[in-house]
Amino acid sequence: MKLVRFGEPGREKPGLLDGDGGLRDLSGLIPDIDTEALSSGFSALAGVDPASLPAVPAGTRIGPPVARVGHFIAIGLNFADHAAETGAAIPKEPIVFSKAPSCIVGPNDDVIIPKGSEKVDWEVEIAVVIGRGGSYLHANEALDHVAGYCVCNDVSEREWQAERGGQWIKGKSAPTFGPLGPWLVTPDEIADVQDLDMWLDVNGERRQRGSTKTMIFDCRQIVSYVSHFMALEPGDVITTGTPPGVALGMKPPRFLKPGDVVTLGIAGLGEQRQVFRAYEG
Repeated sequence: MKLVRFGEPGREKPGLLDGDGGLRDLSGLIPDIDTEALSSGFSALAGVDPASLPAVPAGTRIGPPVARVGHFIAIGLNFADHAAETGAAIPKEPIVFSKAPSCIVGPNDDVIIPKGSEKVDWEVEIAVVIGRGGSYLHANEALDHVAGYCVCNDVSEREWQAERGGQWIKGKSAPTFGPLGPWLVTPDEIADVQDLDMWLDVNGERRQRGSTKTMIFDCRQIVSYVSHFMALEPGDVITTGTPPGVALGMKPPRFLKPGDVVTLGIAGLGEQRQVFRAYEG
């Protein structure tokens, strides 16, 4: 299934895509795509005929595909060529950091460049959504705990991340810095999660090209690794790193400015589009 949440921010309803790409309303079957629905494996949707569900009007806003995310975990420098472009060593273990769940927005919502920011960057990534919680998971069982996958733009403020001391979370967590979606795609829809093409454009110019097959640590290794340091819970999101082509790696760097349009996507997981706007307040 390709599951979505639609409607105004904070008032989203659950939905799914039908065979023709139309959006259908699931709110008569489940209240939301949340901890309960994820942990049940979407049992309430078994055998549902999408054509029997109410259609959602075209043009309705798409929100993030998971409600009330508890932990928003990220993995850094997980592509060797991305590590090289930033001048960093290839990690021997996954680099784990957090993004504040409050930064999560829909896939096509505006992204706000924070007050005083001059080094905002983009990162197309595949995110893993946990369906069944657990700790100390073996890599061979890790993907059994995954409810699905989605596109993430791990928006970053590089000065705050790397030049202001402390941990990376400071440069990763500003409001709107976590676009997710458009869909939560269940694992049965994906032939091989480690062979998906990834891309990102800025103002129509291709900046990132990559594939999940070149990740240093694959999705199963990441889920297993993180579960050894914290208890994973339904609805947790782990975004898994980006291929090369970020602004920080350009010579000279070309950071985002107000009015820039970023589009990105991953094969089988859909596409995003964000307009970057200046902070007003």
